[in-house]
Amino acid sequence: EESLQADSGSDCVSLELRTADGALVTLTADFRQEVKIFRALILGELERGQSQFQALCFVTRLHRNEIIPSESMAKLRQKNPRTVRQAEEVRGLEHLSMDVAVNFSKGAQLSSHIHNVCAEAKEAIYTREEDVKFWLEKGVDGSMFEVLPQTSDLPDLQRCKLCADRWKPCICSYSLSIEWYPCMLKYCKSRDAGGKVSSYKCGIRSCQKGYTFDYYVPQKQLCLWDEET
Repeated sequence: EESLQADSGSDCVSLELRTADGALVTLTADFRQEVKIFRALILGELERGQSQFQALCFVTRLHRNEIIPSESMAKLRQKNPRTVRQAEEVRGLEHLSMDVAVNFSKGAQLSSHIHNVCAEAKEAIYTREEDVKFWLEKGVDGSMFEVLPQTSDLPDLQRCKLCADRWKPCICSYSLSIEWYPCMLKYCKSRDAGGKVSSYKCGIRSCQKGYTFDYYVPQKQLCLWDEET
């Protein structure tokens, strides 16, 4: 089940869904700041010493035409809420290397939504160096970003699924999929009495898209799902 919300006043769209493994995934698109925020609340493995749930936030640049505008989303009406919907277009899997940490207390400068959406993930907000460069050019304060350790800095840094020691740092991988979202507007043409053709919005196109995020964790205990299955 999925819920979609739009706020044309703050020019923002949010989408929330629960995945098959019980994780709660939220996507927030902030059109004004050109920022999108993915948050995952992952159920913890209590018997392995984890807390009840683990929160992660991944912040990336929002490109044009990735998702329909907030004013169009606000006008959507769901006729049959219980219908199982299949996306019309499957967009390719995106693999992102999240090599920068974002300081939660300063993150509101990047997007005011970080404060609400990432409140449970204060120590786990990640972004990419290439997106940081884009935001710095827009005048965002660079002191909120901290470059994370890379394999080049720590030659024995492994992927978490290959790391045997649960207390060693490693590169964690987390995958999520947005199964259905309105990605484009459809336009139809009409002809008036004088033969003049005009186009008008007449629906939406739906998409599905998967993401895999790689990021540094100080200990494998924070990445127990990333193991050989």
